[in-house]
Amino acid sequence: MKRMILLAAAALMLLPAAAQTQEAFPSYIQVNGRAEKEIVPDEFYLSIVIAERDSKGKISVEQQQKAMIAALKRDGIDVEKQLKVANLSSEFFKKNTSVATAKYQLRLGSAAEVSKAWQTLDDLGISNVSIQKVSHSQLEQLKQQVRIEAMQDAHSSAQMLAGAVGQSIGKCFYVYDSNNDVIPAYYNNGIMMRSMKMMDTAAEGAAEEESLDFKTIKLQYSVQAKFVLE
Repeated sequence: MKRMILLAAAALMLLPAAAQTQEAFPSYIQVNGRAEKEIVPDEFYLSIVIAERDSKGKISVEQQQKAMIAALKRDGIDVEKQLKVANLSSEFFKKNTSVATAKYQLRLGSAAEVSKAWQTLDDLGISNVSIQKVSHSQLEQLKQQVRIEAMQDAHSSAQMLAGAVGQSIGKCFYVYDSNNDVIPAYYNNGIMMRSMKMMDTAAEGAAEEESLDFKTIKLQYSVQAKFVLE
């Protein structure tokens, strides 16, 4: 009998502690939120390399540069803003002769401009052209927007699930964001150049030239969140 009394007293002493524990760790709901968006790129970066050896030393880099700038201007490109010199260098061969080269970066705003600029450069005999990267001018803002939408999706899911059992949610006390940064799309330059060449060949005699089709940039984010159940 004495033992039963002691056990009952111990149980009564534990009740306040249990209530405090429940208050410190309230009932909660854990959900995942997801959001995604596909965006059409509006920034295309081309790498252009000019070398005297391309013309077998007959046309200097400076002459090729002037011809390139004039041709790009005729295409409506603002070379002062869109064309940058990446570097200048000299390559030395076995006969101690040096061949100057120059590398440029050209920023364009559409796939159609890429196709047109590539054809212009090809007509000038500048064939060392490659695609560095494809991005979007508002990429950072769009990434933040999609991440916010992922959190909003988590909140909406928590409200729906809590409502299904006649409860509601309170404040969010935990958010886990494990997303890696989105990298702008890169391309296989060999395939892209061949695609443009095939497109130009097919466009001969056509009234309109089709623009090169680039992949969209897909933004995908997910979060994990915990909300208090009320």
